[in-house]
Amino acid sequence: MAVVTNLMAHTVGRTVEGLGYEFVDAERLAGGLLRVTIDRDGGVQLADCERVSRQLTHLLAVENVDYARLEVSSPGLDRPLRSARDFARFAGLQAQVQLYAPLLAAGNRRRLRGRVLDVTGAVGAERVRLQLAEDDAAGAVRSAKRGKVPAKRLKKPEGAVVEFALADVERAKLVPELDFRGGARSRQE
Repeated sequence: MAVVTNLMAHTVGRTVEGLGYEFVDAERLAGGLLRVTIDRDGGVQLADCERVSRQLTHLLAVENVDYARLEVSSPGLDRPLRSARDFARFAGLQAQVQLYAPLLAAGNRRRLRGRVLDVTGAVGAERVRLQLAEDDAAGAVRSAKRGKVPAKRLKKPEGAVVEFALADVERAKLVPELDFRGGARSRQE
């Protein structure tokens, strides 16, 4: 995957946001594919993707950007979480988080899964609070039993709340919560 330059991402992002959508990501892929991911409250419809695609086609021609195909899409049910704004917007939903370094309070693990509670702190020093999912909390107990973390230093983690700096997040995404009797749970609930 080739990286989209910061200038190009900024230009595409400004255009997408000027149309009333949230710019999530832009990436260059094999075969000259330029993929732009957008979102908005209530979800993205096909007409939204078409509208943004038409506008970006004109922008990319004016900016003389070389690409073979343009793809505009929604982020999907497992939407990436990158900013404090993303974590705050999806507070209350399940997320899967991978940290750069292990977190002692979570059984000395880098990979966490749980419900996003909130985001606190000043810009540039934001902290995310996550309530570990029960099966994820059980993994923390297993880590303690294997000697990775002294058991006396580990609180009973079932439903435990852990806190970490947003800057420590390597990657994060929403965990789809599906109810096959009633459909997918809305992200805005």
